[in-house]
Amino acid sequence: MWEAIQSNKRKSVVLIGLLAGVLIALGYFAGAAFDPEGGGFGLLTAVGLWFILMAIAFAGGNRILLATSGAREVTREQAPQLYNIVEEMKIASGLPAMPKVFIIDSDAPNAFAVGLKPENSAVAVTTGLLARLNRDELQGVVAHEIGHIANRDTLFMTLAGMTVGAIIILADVFLRGMWISGGRRRSSSSKGGGQAAAIMAIVAVVLAVIAPLLGQILYFACSRKREYLADASAAQFTRYPEGLASALEKISGYKGAKVQVSKAVAPMFTVNPLAAAGSSSSVFSTHPPTADRIQVLRAMAGGSLAAYDMAFRKLHSDKGVLGARTLAASKEIEVRPARVQKKVTQAEQLRAAKDILNQAARFATIACACGLRIKLPPGFEEKSVRCPRCGRQHTTPSPELLAGAAALQTVRIVHTDDSADEQPHLHSGGAGR
Repeated sequence: MWEAIQSNKRKSVVLIGLLAGVLIALGYFAGAAFDPEGGGFGLLTAVGLWFILMAIAFAGGNRILLATSGAREVTREQAPQLYNIVEEMKIASGLPAMPKVFIIDSDAPNAFAVGLKPENSAVAVTTGLLARLNRDELQGVVAHEIGHIANRDTLFMTLAGMTVGAIIILADVFLRGMWISGGRRRSSSSKGGGQAAAIMAIVAVVLAVIAPLLGQILYFACSRKREYLADASAAQFTRYPEGLASALEKISGYKGAKVQVSKAVAPMFTVNPLAAAGSSSSVFSTHPPTADRIQVLRAMAGGSLAAYDMAFRKLHSDKGVLGARTLAASKEIEVRPARVQKKVTQAEQLRAAKDILNQAARFATIACACGLRIKLPPGFEEKSVRCPRCGRQHTTPSPELLAGAAALQTVRIVHTDDSADEQPHLHSGGAGR
């Protein structure tokens, strides 16, 4: 994959340079539109805005993107299967450090990764993904996201997203300024200068309208190519292309509420959460058609990068997605058989996913004898709580014990009778039912 990673880096530099050129041109002409001699000031303003956003991205871009998506970090103890899958894919991909693991409270199945560098990266999945996918499918999605980290796509997406954001902000400020000022600008002393200023204003308005559109088209076009490469990486890491193919079917087939994320974060997800189901590819698409990605994965004759590239060529009559050196170094990998999966219902999987989220949010749980689990928020100080289903009155543990139980797993009430003042027992071995 070295060749593919180096190619990604070169393309990223070129694309970031093009986006920066659009931003600088917009800044220059926007400044000149208000003052014939203000082009330099506008240019400096654009560059300053860009540097500020880049500084924010490098200082805390991961935290900002995860926070805006409502993601919560989870530990190995809280989500052992998810954590183990991420660890497996970290080893398979050769990442130098273990990505942090996050979970998002959303019924929509999806996932995304962030990381300006592989040593400081993270993978986030939704509760809907955990509720609907079996282990092989979940491994495929995690491998796809790890592929983005290993291929340095997360770095590009963050930097390109910030640059496009700067273009949008500057264009919006300029157009609002023109509207508020009524298009007035400082006049030049000469007739020729006045004509030049008018031309500058027209160019600035045109740029302000098309620059955000052009920036997003460039951003999305490069994003689509990287999705194929991440799919190829996932097939190689898992040695089971069907896992990701089946997961993509379930993600794209979901018809419920979408993940609530911004347009800046949406291109980072496995499947664009803001796109309509079954939408076709266009210059405005952040991802290639999901049906096409599934078809390529299921046409693979093996689990190697070369097998993916061959399947891609057959379906697209294209030059492929990988370079000659990468293909020459690709070793034959046999597709492994599907794992024997423990049969669990979707409701059970969803409950387990919600338990992980509650533990990450430091909620404690009282398991009533009637089967209902009562969630207690951090800092709960009432001495007792009544079960809303059966009416049993439960004496809550001390705040110290409650805080400890929330940090571990659960508070479980074991009933021998219906006594209201029975003392609870604390367990740390799993969520009680």
